[in-house]
Amino acid sequence: MSDNEIDLRCPEVVARNAAHGLELRRRFGRGGTEIGVARARDLKNRVHLSPGTIKRMVSFFARHEVDKRAKNFGNEENPSAGYVAWLLWGGDEGRAWAIAMKEKTGNAPDI
Repeated sequence: MSDNEIDLRCPEVVARNAAHGLELRRRFGRGGTEIGVARARDLKNRVHLSPGTIKRMVSFFARHEVDKRAKNFGNEENPSAGYVAWLLWGGDEGRAWAIAMKEKTGNAPDI
């Protein structure tokens, strides 16, 4: 990675949230789409994401903020589908990280 290249690998806490989301989805059979599962795998493995993927993450969180008001959001024993999906995308820390990275990358090309 060059000195002026931004590291678009998520922080460990975001990777842990995604892994937890995958585990909850496996246990309870709900939450997220195949795209969300793919995103969770990338986050869990801390792969270098593209600026376009970061933008899609920001969009996901903006659309799904309302899910946090649902019954059982945050309930580890009976999680809502929205909670599982939120974690698949990195959880609250994933949201904050994606927003910060979008600000840093601006309109960078998707490479």
